[in-house]
Amino acid sequence: MLNHNQALPEYKSFQDLKISEVTPITKLIIRGKKREFFSAIGKSLDILLPVESNTSTQSEKLSALWLSPDEWLIFSNEITGDNSNYNEPEILLIKNISNLNLGAVTNVTDQFVMINLKGDKTYRLFQSGSPFNFNDFQNKKGAVTQTIIAKIDVIIHNQDKNNVNLFVRRSFSEHLFSWMNDAASRL
Repeated sequence: MLNHNQALPEYKSFQDLKISEVTPITKLIIRGKKREFFSAIGKSLDILLPVESNTSTQSEKLSALWLSPDEWLIFSNEITGDNSNYNEPEILLIKNISNLNLGAVTNVTDQFVMINLKGDKTYRLFQSGSPFNFNDFQNKKGAVTQTIIAKIDVIIHNQDKNNVNLFVRRSFSEHLFSWMNDAASRL
């Protein structure tokens, strides 16, 4: 049985490529489309949601990824560990969004694994297992895409040149991590 508390193997480093799991961080899916929804998000979390497709926004503590016209993934920019503020974004959103029927808030912290990839060969690795064309994507800081890698659904967030966050469902994370390690050793 899958243990949701078990981390992926420690980071792997190849020539010009480092792969590591980023944990623990808060991850929330939010949905809504009313004007009041956007206002409540801004007031609650001090972040503006991206409204342009395949983009992201960032505040000091949080990042928001556009997933669809009424859906975003919000995640913490800092490792939270035993920090008492771990659930603060979720509590604020439930109070100011869900309880007022402005939208929905779903905690997906245990559902998604975040893997960080750094290095010059990051996009060569992606291209070896994905039909997506990363040529323009890799030059757009903050770009977001939902695609497949090695037949697994992923969300990719281009943090900066050769610094990418990849979100994958926990049930597929070990397989994807294993595939990336194998494919990276051949680049």
